[in-house]
Amino acid sequence: MADHPLEVLLRPPVELWSGTVALSAGIICGTAPSTLMMTPSVGYTSAAILAGLGLYRLNQGSQILRYQRNLKRLPRFAMSSSQIPCYRNHLYLGQGFKWGQKHTQRLKDTLSPAAKRYLEPSKIYSAVRKFERDVENTGLQALGRLTSKDHVLNPFRPLPPIGGNPAIHAVELNEEEVLLPMSERVGHTLVLGTTRVGKTRLAEILIEQDIRRGDGPVIVFDPKSDAGLLTRMYMAAKRMGREDDFYVFHLGFPDISARYNAVGNFARITEVASRISGQLSSEGNSAAFKEFAWRFINIVARALVSLGQRPDYNNILRYVTDIEPLFCEYLEWWLPRNAEQGWVEDINDMTHDAEKQYKSNPRLAKHANARTEALRKYVEQMGVSDPIVLGLLSALRYDRTYFDKLVASLLPLLEKLTTGKIGKLIAPDYFDVNDDRPIFDWTQIIRKRGIVYVGLDAMTDTEVASAVGNSMFSDLVSTSGMIYKHGFQHGMLDGKANAMPKICLHADEFNELMGDEFLPMVNKSGGSGMQITAYTQSRGDIEARLGNAAKARQVEGNFNNLIMLRVKEKDTAELLTNQLPEVEISQKMTVSGASDSSDTENNIDFTSSTQDRISMLRVPMLEPSHVTALPKGQAFCLLDGGHLWKVRFPLPVEDDEEMPQNLQALTKEMEKNYHTAEAWWV
Repeated sequence: MADHPLEVLLRPPVELWSGTVALSAGIICGTAPSTLMMTPSVGYTSAAILAGLGLYRLNQGSQILRYQRNLKRLPRFAMSSSQIPCYRNHLYLGQGFKWGQKHTQRLKDTLSPAAKRYLEPSKIYSAVRKFERDVENTGLQALGRLTSKDHVLNPFRPLPPIGGNPAIHAVELNEEEVLLPMSERVGHTLVLGTTRVGKTRLAEILIEQDIRRGDGPVIVFDPKSDAGLLTRMYMAAKRMGREDDFYVFHLGFPDISARYNAVGNFARITEVASRISGQLSSEGNSAAFKEFAWRFINIVARALVSLGQRPDYNNILRYVTDIEPLFCEYLEWWLPRNAEQGWVEDINDMTHDAEKQYKSNPRLAKHANARTEALRKYVEQMGVSDPIVLGLLSALRYDRTYFDKLVASLLPLLEKLTTGKIGKLIAPDYFDVNDDRPIFDWTQIIRKRGIVYVGLDAMTDTEVASAVGNSMFSDLVSTSGMIYKHGFQHGMLDGKANAMPKICLHADEFNELMGDEFLPMVNKSGGSGMQITAYTQSRGDIEARLGNAAKARQVEGNFNNLIMLRVKEKDTAELLTNQLPEVEISQKMTVSGASDSSDTENNIDFTSSTQDRISMLRVPMLEPSHVTALPKGQAFCLLDGGHLWKVRFPLPVEDDEEMPQNLQALTKEMEKNYHTAEAWWV
């Protein structure tokens, strides 16, 4: 069978018959050689030979039976979090096999009409399922529940609710651990899969290993707020004794969330304006308003930093709404350092004159405070060249109605980010000693190898979640740039300038968080130790977010590793299949013919012939339809320079460890409010 050009696995296991006969004959030869007229020595020798042959043939037959059984139901594969393998130099993905030509051949064989009996459930199975439906709400309902239990002792055990085509993974009996070399992770990993097919379960497996490995910070962005993911992250941190390094940032639960200033840390002051204005639309006429908003935010941020204040959403909203107080405060700080002696008396006199003018004719009042008018006139007479002063002056000259139109799109965004408790969450008061919620920044997290869960509550307010997540991404890009140039201990005593940590970033639904700043993150941040694993549903999600097909292809091209679960779009599946070569498969063709004889003297009136011909056919190694038919919890992985692996992920086994009271309350509320946990295995 092994030397035959056709591997026929979808057939009756005839090896069992010959194996049973040989084993039975061997038993007779060994126990009663005289019945076969053999001497004991000959009988024992024959028994050994026949027993070996019988066991060999029985093993061949059992392999056929096992292969055919797997076509309908794969063996259960489950692991607890502590059982997940963790290697120093490899990342464990699951159990599977390297896909090759023989697997394409076997998968093609399952499409034959003769293979139907090996793929579809038996008539008894279908009858039992129909019986369960018929007895619902009747006296036999208890019997129906008994036959529907998923237990190994149930002879009518239902198939697992994973959908898809189980034969895709059943074409190989010998599974092994599928491992990704850690050296390949800096090339980043893209995970594609439609909703509720196992992306979150895969994320849990990868995050568990990253936390246990402990060679760098682990940062997880979760827009949809999955309680199971948060629970398993904390349990992994607790098992490693790292619960003090665990931070939870959640927009939906600000009372127990850690605090974070999304615009307070930067390498260049212009980053503050870029992070905020980056959330505004840049299509059509909106591009001009976006550029004006960027310039105005940049003026405010530069003035705040010069005054020794840390920019945040609250004070930026305050001064964007009314620039006059910032103008006065900045000039009161700037004039003593740059003006000539006697400037105080001059401004006091000008203030007195302005007050008289405002009282005599209030219509001439250009500002709320007469001193603002005096400060403006004085610096204009000085002919200053300070860019911050000039920027504040230009902003002060705008007509209020005209200015409100220019920032019409900026103000609603800032108000959403600063309204209610969220305002204190993303614009923390560093001097409030009564607030014991921790404040973190990315430099701090990287230095202490922290573990951060970021829940963005996207289902409640998509715009706020996108703005905060995008700002965090921008902050990470800036931080990774500083690490690349100076090392993560830059500025610390005895810090090593060239030390590069391994920053494990997991971004679920990353299309909702990404912007233009994501491009330098995926194509340049690898040098600073960034290892990005991004999860999304389809290629179209990336293109819709960026609004540009070329940019979307650019993002895809920077992910060296591709893990594709079941997807629904052919275009998304082709991202994998178009990278694979064609292979040759065997095809059997039966040819029958008959011909009559015109020779009247010959006793043969006609001849017939039947032939089986084997031809070779070139086909793609994988079709898009195979990707769209994957069962839940399974994926194709293109790893390590184009090697294709078929993998399935272990189902989770619940752990018995307990969480702190505040995190228990958080996860219970998350489970109540967000019905997104991918518990398809239940």
